[in-house]
Amino acid sequence: MGSEHAEFVMRGNSSCAGCGAILILRQVAEAIGPNQIMVIPACCMGAVAGRFPSASFNVPVLRTAFASAGSFLSGLDASIKARGEKTTLVGFAGDGATVDIGLAVLSGAIERGHDFVYVCYDNEGYMNTGFQRSGSTPPGARTSTTPGGVLEHYKTEARKDIAKIVAAHGIPYLATASPAHPDDLKRKVKRAAEIEGPAFLHVISPCPLGWGFPSSQTVQLARIAVESGLWKLYELDLGALRLTQSPKNRKPVREFFSVQSRFAHLTDDVYQRLQDAVDEEWKVIEEEGFSLRCETVRA
Repeated sequence: MGSEHAEFVMRGNSSCAGCGAILILRQVAEAIGPNQIMVIPACCMGAVAGRFPSASFNVPVLRTAFASAGSFLSGLDASIKARGEKTTLVGFAGDGATVDIGLAVLSGAIERGHDFVYVCYDNEGYMNTGFQRSGSTPPGARTSTTPGGVLEHYKTEARKDIAKIVAAHGIPYLATASPAHPDDLKRKVKRAAEIEGPAFLHVISPCPLGWGFPSSQTVQLARIAVESGLWKLYELDLGALRLTQSPKNRKPVREFFSVQSRFAHLTDDVYQRLQDAVDEEWKVIEEEGFSLRCETVRA
C-alpha cells in the first residue's frame, strides 16, 4: 500500500471529539510516510497512542516520560546512525512537554544537532490532566489553575515565545503551521524531514474541551486564528525567514476569542486592546518586514 493511502491513525482511538492534535498527527504522519518512528512524551497523544499491547497509530511509537522526548530522540538518532540505517524520527508533543517540562532536554538535543523532526501541537495548556495553565497559555485565559472568579485571577503572564527560543539555537529548520492549512503543513513537514539536523514545527491545536467551543468548529477556529493575524504562518529555512501566508482583509480577533468559554469574561475594552495590538504588529510587519520578536502583551 502506498504511503499516500496508508492509514496511520487507526479507527476507534480514544481522542476527544474535535481533537486538533489527532488531526495534526494524521497530517504529519501522512507527510512523512511509513518509514518513521514517533517519540511521544506524556501528553494527550500519549494517552491516545494506546496501552500495551494495543496501539492507535500505525507506526512505531515510543512513549516517554514528560521531560525525556529530546533524550529519546538523541539516543535513537545515534543508534540509527551507528547501524547505518535511515529512518525519520518524529517527536510529537504538546506545549506542556515542550515549552515547560521538556524544554531543557529539547534544547540539548537541538544544540547537539541530532537529526529529527519535533512537532509541538500547541493546545495552550495541560489538557490531559484537567486544563491547567502552561507557559503557552495566552494571557487572559481562564484555566483550572487560573479560574477567575471574585478576584478575577485569570492568567496574566505573556506566553513563552517557543519559536524564538528554538530559533536562537541556530536550528536548520523551524516553521509554524495550522491543521486548517494541510497543504502548507505537509509541505513544511516534508521539508523538515529532508533537511539534515534538527527541525521544529509549532502547530496550533484547538482543544474543544479545554478552550470551550463546539467540537465541530476545530478546523474553523484554527483557520480564524490565521485569518485574524493572531497565528502567523512562517518558516525559518537555513537562516532565511519568510511568511508563508499574509492574510488580507484580516478578520476581527473577536471572532477567534468570542466562541471560546475560556475567554467569556473578556470585555469590549479588552477586545479593542487585543485588536489594536494585532493591528500594530502587522503594521510593523508590512512596513519593516517580518522578524521573530517576543510577545510582551500581558492581560
